[in-house]
Amino acid sequence: MTAPSTVSVIPARTVAGRPKTAHQRRSALRTPTVSTDGLLSGANANNSMDDIDIEHVAERSLSDPVLIEGLPGVGHIGKLVAEHLVEEFDSECVRRVYADEFPPQVTVDDEGVTELTAAEFHGIQTPGDSPDLLVLTGDHQASTNAGHYKLTSAFLDVAESFGVDHAYALGGVPTGELVEEYTVLGAVTNADLKETLEAADVEFRADEPAGGIVGVSGLLLGLGERRGVNATCLMGETSGYLVDPKSAQAVLEVLQEVIGFEVDFSSLEDRAEEMEEVVGKIQEMQSQQQQQVMGDDDLRYIG
Repeated sequence: MTAPSTVSVIPARTVAGRPKTAHQRRSALRTPTVSTDGLLSGANANNSMDDIDIEHVAERSLSDPVLIEGLPGVGHIGKLVAEHLVEEFDSECVRRVYADEFPPQVTVDDEGVTELTAAEFHGIQTPGDSPDLLVLTGDHQASTNAGHYKLTSAFLDVAESFGVDHAYALGGVPTGELVEEYTVLGAVTNADLKETLEAADVEFRADEPAGGIVGVSGLLLGLGERRGVNATCLMGETSGYLVDPKSAQAVLEVLQEVIGFEVDFSSLEDRAEEMEEVVGKIQEMQSQQQQQVMGDDDLRYIG
């Protein structure tokens, strides 16, 4: 029988003001003592890191927040949406989740400063009367099936601690070919949630995506339902071959409509234009290769 996972909570760090640069933010968020002891269980005789560590980075009051999950997946659609929200709004990292299910590595920023791989929750206070946002993003998902369950449970623990009662999981549906008209597919834990989504042109198709929804996006619905959390998965159609900012924009437009916030799309549109140039070059290369193959076939036939 698999041993139960261990989750520890690391106390909040003191953050004075909001530093502007990445280096200043990391420096401000670090504890005075340069040590990995904060990641350890302290009393563990083997001095090993717990399965999952939740670090309290900052406290932020959020009004009726909804959870938006944007971890890496097909087309990086969810990740693009989550990062766009974090960049466009006045966001603040409130929790970091460390886990031995993540790859054994650190990230290195432009100044050579390292950070242990983690998932992050960012709190966003939206203008007006729309719900605030608790955005989950990161560079990795769990490496095992059991890890997906443990991490998703920890993510839901964090969400519930902020009072979240509705979660939106974001992802992509691979079509296997380049997409010209972007459609957003939906899945929900409660049929009553469909009407609002259908009004925003979200499509619900029988048995799609084929094989179901895997990873954290799927488990947020499955485990969320068992906890009484309403959950919605929004999936943008994408080729599955490339990072797809246009599909991410289609998902974000739906999210904006159903939740009620407003956000600038300019930077996402710029990324989409850059990707269109890449796709154009790929199509041109494919066309040239096909013409060359046809030419070679003609020569062999004539000879």
